[in-house]
Amino acid sequence: MLPRAAVHAASGHRLGAAHPRQEGPADLRLVPPALAAWATAALVLDVPTGWAVGVVTGALLLAGAALLGPVRERPHATAAAALFLCVAASAASAALHGADLRRGPVPELAGRYTTVTADVEVTADPRLTRPRVRGNRAVPPTVLIEADVRRVSEAAGTTVATRTPVLVLVDVDVDVGDGDEQSRAQPPPARWLNLLPTTRLRVTARLSPPRERGDRIAAVLRVRAGRQPPDVLAEPSTAQRLAGRLRAGLREATEDLSADARALLPGLVVGDTSRVTPELEEAFKETDLTHTLAVSGANFTIVLALLLGPPGLAQRSERRGLAPRLGLHLRTTALLGGLLALAFVVVCRPDPSVLRAAACGSVALLALATGRRRSLLPALATAVLLLVLDDPWLARSYGFLLSVLATGALLTIAPRWSAALRRRRVPPRLAEALAAAGAAQALCAPVVVVLSQRVSLVGVPCNLLAEFAVAPATVLGFAALATAPVAMPLAESLAWCGGWPAGWIAGIARTGAALPGAGVDWPGSWAGAALLALVTVAMLAAGRRLLRHPWWCGVCALLLILVVVQPPPLARVIKGWPPSGWRMVMCDVGQGDALVLAAGEGTAVVVDAGPDPALIDHCLRSLGVSRIPLVLLTHFHADHVAGLPGVLRGRSVGAIETTALEEPADQAEFVRRQAAAGRIPLRHAAAGEQRRSGPLSWQVVWPPPSRPAITAPGTEGGPNDASVTLLVRTAGLRLLLLGDLEPPAQRELARAPAAAGLSGVDVLKVAHHGSAHQDFAFLRRVAPRLALISCGADNTYGHPAPGTVAALRARGATVLRTDRDGAVAVAGTGKELRVAGD
Repeated sequence: MLPRAAVHAASGHRLGAAHPRQEGPADLRLVPPALAAWATAALVLDVPTGWAVGVVTGALLLAGAALLGPVRERPHATAAAALFLCVAASAASAALHGADLRRGPVPELAGRYTTVTADVEVTADPRLTRPRVRGNRAVPPTVLIEADVRRVSEAAGTTVATRTPVLVLVDVDVDVGDGDEQSRAQPPPARWLNLLPTTRLRVTARLSPPRERGDRIAAVLRVRAGRQPPDVLAEPSTAQRLAGRLRAGLREATEDLSADARALLPGLVVGDTSRVTPELEEAFKETDLTHTLAVSGANFTIVLALLLGPPGLAQRSERRGLAPRLGLHLRTTALLGGLLALAFVVVCRPDPSVLRAAACGSVALLALATGRRRSLLPALATAVLLLVLDDPWLARSYGFLLSVLATGALLTIAPRWSAALRRRRVPPRLAEALAAAGAAQALCAPVVVVLSQRVSLVGVPCNLLAEFAVAPATVLGFAALATAPVAMPLAESLAWCGGWPAGWIAGIARTGAALPGAGVDWPGSWAGAALLALVTVAMLAAGRRLLRHPWWCGVCALLLILVVVQPPPLARVIKGWPPSGWRMVMCDVGQGDALVLAAGEGTAVVVDAGPDPALIDHCLRSLGVSRIPLVLLTHFHADHVAGLPGVLRGRSVGAIETTALEEPADQAEFVRRQAAAGRIPLRHAAAGEQRRSGPLSWQVVWPPPSRPAITAPGTEGGPNDASVTLLVRTAGLRLLLLGDLEPPAQRELARAPAAAGLSGVDVLKVAHHGSAHQDFAFLRRVAPRLALISCGADNTYGHPAPGTVAALRARGATVLRTDRDGAVAVAGTGKELRVAGD
């Protein structure tokens, strides 16, 4: 047997010797114990303590029985004993972590919804929720902070020391921007966002139980901070302050990049996604590129490859990268790699994929330090086992599951697929890229569909196109991170270079997501995941046969391209949507309003934008609308205007017109910001105004310029009764669009000079989602042939009201509603009115 020094010398570390490939089957001995520990942790975390003790005892007895078995079965007995010991250790660790959530005063106080004063220690970077719409109001963002309660006291009680994990929700009431500034002059909400892990705070908050059983938090603390800054008791640790300065330096270095690169580069490098807009995030989800949106294990692999060489050579002698070129000794290389792993976890934060990558890399580095080469599969199994034993909550983390599945696919399936492709004369680099993207997609898709309820059809090609940009963006981003504290001009130059590949990745995501057939809806349950897995296996089996017939491969590829691109003429023939000669479409945007009026080929007037940018954008893309001469927002409630960014996305917009009553003020300001960002003129509509666009003409019939008392701020009707109401004429059809007018305004409108033209209209957009607040005399006078109601499925408001629907049908109207009929298109002429659904 060679001495250790001979092993090091034979490795050729200093001389860059050849790379003999390790032969033999993969070492799978650690895989069953790792999987058993993983499953045990997931099951035991929230079981009663007695059950957990039983599991530990039973596993130890089985391990002892295996070791005391016959000598001739010793190898199998040892493997069985190792498995049961791992089960026992995992059950014990999970039981202890689960008990942490049940001990101490915090869970009991949370059950009584008690208001307390607590000292908490921040354990992760604060993050900001996305704005959302609830009813007709926009819910302001909330700062989420993971923390441990260290001391807690009731208003009239004693102070108790504890250590209990909680989630702190901080309600803020001002715009926080990007949170880039670190000075004391920054607004209080930004100071909440810029808190670093290990910071100690004192908060007065109301405790409540977690929403779901099985969460890794014992309670939720809701802090009504408003404009108050956090009460800091102790500053963060030195390591976290250093990490914070590095992250802040990277944000500063990327400040002047394009919007997408400025948002994406910090996310790729350190997981800072505070600048990522909702539409960019949605694009990454649609194209299965979410793993590149934030820091992941791949980032550590890239950085480690600079030191050790390409990961693909890990099964050979480890003699690549910077280390041999600098003449570093074997153990020195391993020590530097370990320090790099520690710094990576501190700066990037211990997310599941970061921990998995760091642990796997550390195991490989340990093997390197001892001179023993190991395959990556045992290293992955060891990493999983150690991480689950240390933090059993990872066993229930979707991110951890996806990270392990993707890595396992790259280590087991991808090499075989790559070899098969090379045998069919596919260039080696392309074969490796295709195999890696396809293997990761095949194994991760069933889990992704549980989270997104959607299967991406462009995931593999988008990942292939983005893969070539990930490494340069990551390397340049880390270089900018390291140089920012000492040489900001150099860091800005490196960030500028890294912005090009980062912008390329964002462009791939946006382009892929914009394709009409980018994905298909799928049942978002584990049964749906199992079905997708079966479909994937069947497609792979069919694909192996298709590879023998190039012509059939070409036909299938062409069909897939047609399904994804969906050329409008072909889509109209196959789907029947949009119907030929459509005049108006009521989009299905959930509990909100959004209508599209045809004004020529690819041109339309949009009336209201709904509550969700993604839904209205999807509707406009399905209709092929690229030019919008006018966006008319009937009033400023969030369920009519919050989707405005989706209307403006990638389209030419001539003007935005709104009601004169700018209430609610926050949503009016939101519309002004969107118009200013797009350099779009913003004006008010008033009764008597008449306009035309192509074959479309319309007249504003409400509100009058005098703004009567019923539309004044603070009155019962308020913004609803200030809704801009249109009488539209197109192809001999008359359409009345009422916005959210309530009975007082409907009665006033019936007495207005324009009322004579409202009788017997062809189509009525029923006011206020078909609520019971209608003037039925006005509905009888309007007497539409077709009544359209936009409302969300299973909404909590009871829309549409049965009485309203009955009153419309009593006058002979056909009633269609988006919650049941989906998007509705009106086509034909005044004599031949036709209706089609999506």
